[in-house]
Amino acid sequence: MTCANPASPAQGSEVWRRIGRALAAAASVAVLTGCEDKNTFVAPPPPKVDVATPVQRAVTRYIEATGNTAPIKSVDLVARVQGFLQTIDYTDGTFVKQGTQLFTIEPETYKLKLDQAQAAETGAQASVKQAEADYKRQVELVQRQAVSQATLDTSTSTRDNAQASLQQAQVNTKLAEVNYGYTKVTAPFDGIVSAHMVSIGELVGVSSPTQLATIVAMDPIYVNFTVNEQDVLRIRAEAARRGLTPADLKQFPIQIGLQTESGYPHEGHLDYVSPTLNSSTGTLAVRGLVPNDKRVLLPGYFVRVRVPVTQEKDALLVP
Repeated sequence: MTCANPASPAQGSEVWRRIGRALAAAASVAVLTGCEDKNTFVAPPPPKVDVATPVQRAVTRYIEATGNTAPIKSVDLVARVQGFLQTIDYTDGTFVKQGTQLFTIEPETYKLKLDQAQAAETGAQASVKQAEADYKRQVELVQRQAVSQATLDTSTSTRDNAQASLQQAQVNTKLAEVNYGYTKVTAPFDGIVSAHMVSIGELVGVSSPTQLATIVAMDPIYVNFTVNEQDVLRIRAEAARRGLTPADLKQFPIQIGLQTESGYPHEGHLDYVSPTLNSSTGTLAVRGLVPNDKRVLLPGYFVRVRVPVTQEKDALLVP
């Protein structure tokens, strides 16, 4: 019986090396095949394009600025006569109508002075009547040559002095009336009165007028703001196009809004434009007038301002 010889160790090693090289080659082919599959180019989808149709409508162009509100009138209420403050006839910070009595300053003393002046005027009127009657009698007597010319001259002088005294008495009465009127301090216009600055019983008007309070008019109210040189030229060009003069400022409306308000709910009109440009800032001072019957706007507020200048009737807009 014949048996095959077993392979030598060298031959076995060669076989395993060949098997390893074959497996490595197969793995490389698999890896390369996988990479080629991942890098396959895929074209992106076409981009979406939104198309809008322009619309045609009127468009108003505005000048926008910021400004401050200011009272149209503000007056210090003062004591114009000397005396003790007797009454305070309003509540601090309230709205009052024109003519409302606000303070009273010791009226009795000035009423007595008025009565005294009126009595003196009445006496002066009686003296004038007597002097006039005496003068007429002396004229008749001179004509009949019953008295001398000197007597008539004396009568004439007496009459003239009586008339002068009456005029002085009338002036004194008017002064007394004025001073008596000053004892009652009233509101010169509708407005809000500040807190009183003196107390009842204080002596006021001793050497100079004593400030008692301040009254501020609230309706309408000013809005002060500035516009730059370019906007000034736009306003002037629009005014020229419309044939407007500085006297026609009310034709330019303005709209304002507070910082906490949406939009521009308060409407008014231009009231004043400075005749000169500020060369250091390149701006022009402008003032508007806005109704404020509900007293929503207080003097000193910071506001947004918008002034419509031009309007294009057929402007194209993209929605």
